[in-house]
Amino acid sequence: MTEVTLDVAKELIAAAEGKAEEVGVPMCIAVMDDGANLVGFHRMDDALIASIDISQNKAYSAVSLKLDTETIQEVSQPGESLYGLGNTNDGRIITFGGGFPLEDDDGNVIGGIGVSGGSAKEDMEVAQAGVDAFDSL
Repeated sequence: MTEVTLDVAKELIAAAEGKAEEVGVPMCIAVMDDGANLVGFHRMDDALIASIDISQNKAYSAVSLKLDTETIQEVSQPGESLYGLGNTNDGRIITFGGGFPLEDDDGNVIGGIGVSGGSAKEDMEVAQAGVDAFDSL
């Protein structure tokens, strides 16, 4: 796979939504391409309104930094090399779990998925379902 299309985004969103239903938490799910452009977005019924922006910013963070947002959290803590990173890019960089880059077979980042609505652990679990779906395409 070389790009994240709308059809790909729909597959990832469906997989993530299924996992969110299993977890029992309504989520917002965002999928972006390699330019951090929104390709697909889904807000489950009763998902938090704040999660609309958070999910999109998690996907943006994963694409723009080519890292998952949990790793971004680790490297942006006080005393770490990227402390303060969360204050860049007009506040769009998210420093807690729930965003993952999407990589092609050569390890190039070609998109990202971001999920918000639950705890960071729940968000990561739901986003990982989307990544797993991507990896199986």
